[in-house]
Amino acid sequence: MKQIIIITGAGKGIGKAIALEFARAAEKQTGFDPVLILASRTISDLESVATECRSFGATADIFQVDIADTAQIERLVSTTLERYGTIDCLVNNAGVGRFKPLAELTEEDFDYTMSINLKGTFFLTQRVFAVMEEKRSGHIFFITSIAAKMAFKSSSLYCMSKFGQNGLVEAIRLYAKTCNVRITNVMPGAVYTPMWGEVPDAMKSVMMRPEDIAAPVVGAYFMPQRTSVEELVIRPVCGDINE
Repeated sequence: MKQIIIITGAGKGIGKAIALEFARAAEKQTGFDPVLILASRTISDLESVATECRSFGATADIFQVDIADTAQIERLVSTTLERYGTIDCLVNNAGVGRFKPLAELTEEDFDYTMSINLKGTFFLTQRVFAVMEEKRSGHIFFITSIAAKMAFKSSSLYCMSKFGQNGLVEAIRLYAKTCNVRITNVMPGAVYTPMWGEVPDAMKSVMMRPEDIAAPVVGAYFMPQRTSVEELVIRPVCGDINE
């Protein structure tokens, strides 16, 4: 049975790893036939990921989308519905961060962070949840962060946006419980992704990798439909890296 799965920020990092983990599951899970809707702002990244996913037998469709733009969100969702008729899973992974001392953050930093992490996540979730609510099934993942519940000194805007995402998770879960939709909040600690930029080797050696997050996410998706994994907190063994 085909499963229509939208993954935002799918071109690199955690989003890419989740896409590939779902694609590999096509070989392992009997009856699992995923259609991976890969969305991000960089088309070349998406083409590369789609090719890898198809090598495992999964169907992959790519959309160049900036979720800060609600018109592009509508195009992503409406085109997916036109092509495939439904949406079974949304992985809200797209996110950005500007990491500076408090006094150095600008209005442009604020708008950039909030337009994607809050505005984009909200309106995409709102649109997809309506589809799932009507059919009374589906699964929405939010890849937030440990910074959704814990503040870090150099991450004030990022933490603000992730605390906001956590509020959305808790609110939408109240709706989801009435229509059999599963909501999972994934809160990773430090994961070595392009968002970090240059990282010293000593720090890199203790950071998690995107695939460490992808496997539990896909595992949660394959839990019985009567069961919802509400939170996944995944940290490096050494604990939080306060950078």
